[in-house]
Amino acid sequence: MSEQYADVIVDITHEKLDRTFQYRVPPELEGQIREGTRVKIPFGGGNRVIDGYVIGLGGRPKYEPSKIKKIASVPEAGITVESRLIQLASWIRKTYGSTMIQALKTVVPVKEKKKTRSRKRILLNVDADQASSWLELFRKKNYRAKIRVLEALLEQPELTDEYVSRDLKVSGETLKSLEEQGIIRLEYYTSYRNPVTEPAAEEEQKPQMLTREQQETLEGIRQEWSTNDRPCLIQGVTGSGKTLVYMELIQKVLEEGRQAIVLIPEIALTWQTVQRFYRRFGSRVTVLHSKLTPSERYDQFERVRQGEVQIVIGPRSALFTPFPKLGLIVIDEEHETSYRSEVTPRYHARETAIARGKLEGAHVVMGSATPSVDAYNRCRQGDYRLFRLKNRYGGAALPKVYPVDMREELKRGNRTVLSIPLQEAMEQRFTAGEQVMLFLNRRGYAGFVSCRSCGHVVKCPHCDVSLTYHSNGRLVCHYCGFEREQLSGCPECGSPYIGGFRAGTQQVEQVVKKIFPRARTLRMDADTTKGKEGYEKILKAFAGGEADVLIGTQMIVKGHDFPKVTLVGVIAADVSLFASDYRAAERTYQLLVQAAGRAGRGTLPGEAVIQTYHPEHYSIQAALSQDYDAFFEEEISCRTLMGYPPAAGLLAIHGACDREEILQNAMEYIRKYLIRIKKKDSIQLIGPAPESIAKVQDYFREVLYVKSEKEQDLIRMRELLERYIEINRGFASVHIQFDLNA
Repeated sequence: MSEQYADVIVDITHEKLDRTFQYRVPPELEGQIREGTRVKIPFGGGNRVIDGYVIGLGGRPKYEPSKIKKIASVPEAGITVESRLIQLASWIRKTYGSTMIQALKTVVPVKEKKKTRSRKRILLNVDADQASSWLELFRKKNYRAKIRVLEALLEQPELTDEYVSRDLKVSGETLKSLEEQGIIRLEYYTSYRNPVTEPAAEEEQKPQMLTREQQETLEGIRQEWSTNDRPCLIQGVTGSGKTLVYMELIQKVLEEGRQAIVLIPEIALTWQTVQRFYRRFGSRVTVLHSKLTPSERYDQFERVRQGEVQIVIGPRSALFTPFPKLGLIVIDEEHETSYRSEVTPRYHARETAIARGKLEGAHVVMGSATPSVDAYNRCRQGDYRLFRLKNRYGGAALPKVYPVDMREELKRGNRTVLSIPLQEAMEQRFTAGEQVMLFLNRRGYAGFVSCRSCGHVVKCPHCDVSLTYHSNGRLVCHYCGFEREQLSGCPECGSPYIGGFRAGTQQVEQVVKKIFPRARTLRMDADTTKGKEGYEKILKAFAGGEADVLIGTQMIVKGHDFPKVTLVGVIAADVSLFASDYRAAERTYQLLVQAAGRAGRGTLPGEAVIQTYHPEHYSIQAALSQDYDAFFEEEISCRTLMGYPPAAGLLAIHGACDREEILQNAMEYIRKYLIRIKKKDSIQLIGPAPESIAKVQDYFREVLYVKSEKEQDLIRMRELLERYIEINRGFASVHIQFDLNA
């Protein structure tokens, strides 16, 4: 039997995870060791026995075999939370493609230890009678600082050092003197930073009663947990109270002594979401996101480790919180694209959450008013369990949604970004003292070309996606590389009004101020939310009635709840509808329904105005009626016809290099290699072609797509391709990324 060797890391909490050590696996331990297993190993010159974690196994020694030490043993409690996270990293590596080190750096959350804050408590060390006697003595001697401390301690038996120094104005020397006299004692403890702003007392809410629909959903999910325990998807209309169901499920998990992770798609959602959870669960809730300082982030992991926190809320990376007894993962707004990583490994948080749930015996619950086509299709196949909430909480009506044909606006002589019907509706809201949200649909902004007179969009004749305008004046398909020259007139109607959409949030704000000079505006985009609390300040100001209009991109239409908003205007629905992406219609439907759902969430009825050049398109028609099933049937038919996910698997191979010729040669070699190894005629290659943004920071970028009916065929081909790239030095200067079902 051949020898087996294990790559071991010795400190999973250290920021430098690249350093591994190879050990021989003794024959008697071979059946017990796999990726993630905690092992005891002899380490260093003195061979002291320490803990390590196996991150890889193989039959090839990296050093002289006689110099490689043996693993000493496998502890009985070999599977720890760290072990499970390493196993999850291994799953990510195998599924999405990366090195084990890249996967580990994604999954292992503790990177760098930061200095904690040491604090102290001040307590009475004598009984009340003795304290009163000391107080009389200090009054006679006019020891004012000591008098203030004793008077405060007789009213309250414990004081913080912050209160004593800031409010009582007492120095450390005075406290030391009182301690030496035996009157007080000082207790030292570690204070962890808490990034959550506690809700004001007047904001506290009484527990909300569940509707019959919510109660039935809650009971159905609990029953599913006790039987098949499939991932559960709650399809609830906007404002239906999905969060209340999440809270009840979390309560059950906490009662079992387990913990919960709540994933949200954007940092912008953190403030309102956390406030709701904090009112229900108090200091057991914390947040994790990229805007935290390294010290705040480190402290949250310490609070998790010490058991102070049972619920973590945050975007994608919060999924890897090292809870020892994880019981539930909630994925709110499951359809959002931000759940997919854009750096290697390009994992999807939904699929990764399900994988972690299986490893840890945790339940997975997803929610959305507009589920992804992928998730809904899994429900139809029986892989997920579907639950529906068809009515808004509290009996509020869904908003009425109206389309405005912007082709007619141009005929009327209106060339502004605000249609006449939208302007009239805004005027009515301002007069009534209500609020308006203007959503600028910027997804796919890289530039499809359309006619403002008739709405015609210039599309690829081979791939059924729009052509994208490039700065060299060419129109390019980013799936197959088809090119044509820019047009000076519309090929359908001859109109000269043909080009890309150019307006941004600042331009929209200027138009609003010009038409409505008295309206108070707030703008929420990348420029206005750069600061640590940028999102929170803007959302608080709007919720507090400090503005009449909130203007923004996707971040303003995701999960926010403003009772006084009765009108939502969608400035340009077509920008996402004709993006060069096979999911363009899905993204458009989701954005429009989510945007409309911000209106009428309180007691006042709501309306939404959708400005479009294509009111007849099936995704816009479905959004107007908020009919998800009608949209899904049309969309899944298109995906099946074109062979796109979830009807088939799609692997994107992204290449980048600072030399265009080397990149083109590398991508061509990849194409030829894939042709050689593909075993089935059903596997189809598309490209390579330039990316939608073909050059970034002096790096040229290309993409090649591989289609197959079976996802496993794509994973097999990717693994073979990774080995091919690794042994060929010609790829040394080319950065390759893999994206499965992107």
